[in-house]
Amino acid sequence: MSGLATRSASRPNPRLIAAFAVGAAGLAITGGGVYAALNATASNTTAQNATSGVLSLTMTNEASFAQAVSNLAPGDVVNRYVTLQQGTDLAGQNLALGVKAAPATKLTNDDVKGLHVTIIQCVGGTWTTSGAGTCSGTTQQLAPKTPLKTLLTTPATLIPGSVAAGSTLNLQVSLNLPDQDETTINGDAPTNSIQGLSSALTWTFSETQRTAATTGS
Repeated sequence: MSGLATRSASRPNPRLIAAFAVGAAGLAITGGGVYAALNATASNTTAQNATSGVLSLTMTNEASFAQAVSNLAPGDVVNRYVTLQQGTDLAGQNLALGVKAAPATKLTNDDVKGLHVTIIQCVGGTWTTSGAGTCSGTTQQLAPKTPLKTLLTTPATLIPGSVAAGSTLNLQVSLNLPDQDETTINGDAPTNSIQGLSSALTWTFSETQRTAATTGS
């Protein structure tokens, strides 16, 4: 009898195992409910609109550049007038002017005897384009007399700072053929003459976007 009792005591009770299994399952279900039972959200009732701005620069009277600059003599200055309009979305900065010339001639490739360029802005007014040009506001030189040859490879910085959105720039672009001496003999111009040359000029104003900003409200 004692041997039988010992063997019976060492065997697991099937009913007790089942009870433990049910209890463990109940604990698992209860634990899962703790993590997933409650949720909350909050959102704006009026949708927030997000847009990107447009950086634009427009030449409003480029026809001035379409007018030929003809029969220049040493010492001549010819003025052309253009208006730049900054777009209303984004401000710009680092306004510059470059030029392309075709074909290349001494007019464009000689930094002493070739064409020189000067840029003047009329601030707070407009230009009267007759004669030497008159500004109804105040004048500001944006680029001193510069060889056109330089602008072929390195655009001149006209405004290093900000160009306000919606602003208007009224510019006088002056072309000058510097004083120089040549002697034409029996109708023949000297070698490497500045006379009788022609180049087509394309002017390009460029800028970059304003400095990126961090704002809040």
